[in-house]
This record gives sequence, structure tokens and C-alpha cells, in this order.
Amino acid sequence: MIDITEIKKLSVDERLEMVEAIWDSIAEDTHKTGSFTKEQEEEVIRRIDLIESGEAKTYSWEEAKRKLSL
Repeated sequence: MIDITEIKKLSVDERLEMVEAIWDSIAEDTHKTGSFTKEQEEEVIRRIDLIESGEAKTYSWEEAKRKLSL
């Protein structure tokens, strides 16, 4: 297991890349095991399409933290 103190030494961009890689690996493993229903998979694809087309409202990490602290 990777030590959290080593992770904290990375820049924010490097840590975000790591989180993205971890998330992608989880999604890939989940897809391989068939853990998503057809409807869930369709919804994920729909949301990805919205993000890629620029139609989805996205928030920076700072905006998200502010919204969550309300």
C-alpha cells in the first residue's frame, strides 16, 4: 500500500491524476465484472456525453468544497 505521507508530497495536479487513474481502474474493473446494470451504464455514458459536449455544469474543487460546507 502507498503511504499517505508520500502521496501528500505530490503536487495537487499529480494527486488529481492519481485519483483519476484509480477511478478509471475501478470503472474498468467494475465494467469487466458486469457490476453495472444496463441502465446504470447508459446513464454513465449520457453524463460523459454531456461533459464532453460542454452541456454539463461542472465545478472546480474550490467551488465544490464551498458548496459542501454549507
